[in-house]
Amino acid sequence: MSKDFSWDDSPDLNITPLMDVMLVLMAILMVTAPTLTYQEQIALPQGSKTVQVTKQKTITIRIDKTQVIRIKNDTYVFDTFADDFVNKYAMLDKSTEVYIRADEELKYKHVMYLLKSVKAAGFDKVSLITL
Repeated sequence: MSKDFSWDDSPDLNITPLMDVMLVLMAILMVTAPTLTYQEQIALPQGSKTVQVTKQKTITIRIDKTQVIRIKNDTYVFDTFADDFVNKYAMLDKSTEVYIRADEELKYKHVMYLLKSVKAAGFDKVSLITL
């Protein structure tokens, strides 16, 4: 039983066709994947149609370089502003947003006095507005 078999022969594995098939499948997957859409049936709760959204009231305080303070059409003196503000706006909701608009030539300590006065009146949402 002699066979003509040589141990020196090593079989070659040709993976080129396998790679071609894999690249074609990957290209097909890349083209079709973005077009797939999934739809999930979700039961959304019904909203209330009776509640209307109201715009939050705001207070804008303006102070010029001569330390004259204005809120809407009212004018206040700088020295008595803290007391006047508390007396006028004590009944207002404390979650009302307050904006302070100060002149750029005004000293920093005067703006901080205004901010401190508004915070002492109980308002938490106070912002400084710049131009």
